[in-house]
Amino acid sequence: MRIIDTDVHESFSSIKDLVPYLPEPYKSWIANGAWRGFSQPFAYTSPGLGNRADVRSADGSASVSDYSLMRRQLLDEYDLSHAVLTGYFYPTGLKLQYGLATALAAAYNDYVVEHWLSKDERFLGSIQINARDPEAAAREIDRMAAHPKMRQVMLPVVDDIAYGHPMYRPIFEAAERNRLMVAFHHTTFAQGPYGMGLHYMERHCLIPISLMPQVISLVCNGVFDAYPNLRFIILEGGFSWLPHVMWRMDREYRQGRVEVPWLKKLPSQHCRERLRLSTQPTEDISSEDWMKLIDLMGTDDILVFSTDYPHFDFDDPNAAIPKLLPPTTREKILWRNAAEFYELGGHNKKIPSEAAE
Repeated sequence: MRIIDTDVHESFSSIKDLVPYLPEPYKSWIANGAWRGFSQPFAYTSPGLGNRADVRSADGSASVSDYSLMRRQLLDEYDLSHAVLTGYFYPTGLKLQYGLATALAAAYNDYVVEHWLSKDERFLGSIQINARDPEAAAREIDRMAAHPKMRQVMLPVVDDIAYGHPMYRPIFEAAERNRLMVAFHHTTFAQGPYGMGLHYMERHCLIPISLMPQVISLVCNGVFDAYPNLRFIILEGGFSWLPHVMWRMDREYRQGRVEVPWLKKLPSQHCRERLRLSTQPTEDISSEDWMKLIDLMGTDDILVFSTDYPHFDFDDPNAAIPKLLPPTTREKILWRNAAEFYELGGHNKKIPSEAAE
């Protein structure tokens, strides 16, 4: 069976790898070692930097900075049809010096094009932006959208941004006019209501809590209605939480829709039509429970597969997606839903819009 991996984390050896792609004065800053990192460091210490124990790039680091390692451990090992590169480097995490953050995003995009996308026809790319400067982000989206392998805009989930806010509309406008998807991925800057937790295990349990508000923000603030041809995907947050969020939004909409007159459909309908969730990290549940969750979501079109390579909680496609699922559902999860979402292999699924109705 074909497999499309929707969340694969490429990297670089050092921030100095971006120097050739940076303009002045930032080129000299980074070349001279001025980089201090983003505004909030990842404070937890863990073996392998959170990656699989067998991940060692040519430079000796516990990250995937060279293509050959990824090809051997992932692309060829599982005979992937496509792998969507999502990176680790999210300049939106820089809460100051927006010019630097925007330059870093552009430099990283150029780096990925040369050092990753050019090396394997199976790769698809994500456009990194500095979402804190929406106008500059929109220009970067327009610049990179011309590359045929760039299929989505990456919006990192951080602790102080709800993307439904009207100030971020230029990003969605640029994504829609360039026929790009919009991806959300939690980051080391995403927190629960009481912070990150004293232990990494706490933080890992809190990841879905940082993603739920983004779905609610997008729906309630009318992003789904304002951009009827835009599609969205949530990465590395699991999926068992979605039915609750759909039910809760529907309940609140029925009793409070006078406050949000721009919302023309039930929130759950928007989610079923326009939202996709990657399966990783999959809960250890039976195939029967998988089907119960799918039934609660109301469709098996929502789920797409991802390994989250090279992280320690890597999902092996041969084990993570139960073989006892109905064959058509398993096929949808492993590749068909993603193929339709990213318009691959002849799939060109039209998204319903108000105008069409």
